[in-house]
Amino acid sequence: MPKKVDHEERRREISQALWRIASTRGLDGVSLRDVAAEAGVSLGRLQYYFRSRDEMLVFALRQINQLADQRIRERIEKAAAELTEQPPPRFVLRECLAGMLPLDEHSRIGQLVAAAYFARAVHDERLRGEAREGIPKLRDFFAGLLRQAAERGELPTGRDFDEEAMILISLVDGLTAYTLLHVHTPEEALRLLDRHLDRLFEPGAARQTGL
Repeated sequence: MPKKVDHEERRREISQALWRIASTRGLDGVSLRDVAAEAGVSLGRLQYYFRSRDEMLVFALRQINQLADQRIRERIEKAAAELTEQPPPRFVLRECLAGMLPLDEHSRIGQLVAAAYFARAVHDERLRGEAREGIPKLRDFFAGLLRQAAERGELPTGRDFDEEAMILISLVDGLTAYTLLHVHTPEEALRLLDRHLDRLFEPGAARQTGL
């Protein structure tokens, strides 16, 4: 009997072909036919799994985000296993933010796919929905970590943690763009992120008010 094809596995294989193209020549103007050739399947077969380029981009972006989440979670869990208590909020926050930067080849490819997606989403209302749903959730998660830090006396309680969370997201987005453009090296981007966190968690900041 012929082997049953795993639909989701084939979709992941095709999205990996998209990542390979992104890593070598970017995604500007890349068509379904280009991805089919890279994946070693016919155009008709590819369209069985993805009806459009945008559908393929969204799937690839979600896959990359899931892999990044998994890498971050594994790093945090490894750190937790080495500590006698849960990792502090700053550590978790820093690991998440660093995981969003293009610091290695895997994360660089992920950010190239994300850049292609967002470039199209600017002019496509349907695609913009992905960002509108994802960013508020990320903001709320980061804001929750900042509130935990404040409860531990590491941040002043009077700050707007939702705003601080959005500043962190915007900072990482800017650092990502400049790293992809080779304005910053990955090491410089990480150093700038750490510098901002040092200021945010500056010793004695929790005793200050009106910041």
